[in-house]
Amino acid sequence: MTNEQPIFEKDAVLWELAKKRADFKKSLAIYIIVNLFLWALWYFTNDYDRRDNYIPWPIWPMLGWGIGIAFQYVGAYVTIKSLSIEKEYQKLKINSTN
Repeated sequence: MTNEQPIFEKDAVLWELAKKRADFKKSLAIYIIVNLFLWALWYFTNDYDRRDNYIPWPIWPMLGWGIGIAFQYVGAYVTIKSLSIEKEYQKLKINSTN
């Protein structure tokens, strides 16, 4: 057995970001499937005469859950402050060596 470093070492920050993005994609798929089911359930079990006179009930879970999905998206895809700080640190480090 040798003491070689693995060829590919995972960067902890990038690994966490990749995990958040994968979790977001999974949550989004579940959100779409469940909401399609709720809308189909509403459509097929509702009176046709009443359908135009009120707000359909599936809008409420869709909006509530959608807010959570939006926050999850921001956490996964919007530039994280720590990554911005790391980039600035690397720029300063490169410029200080020149």
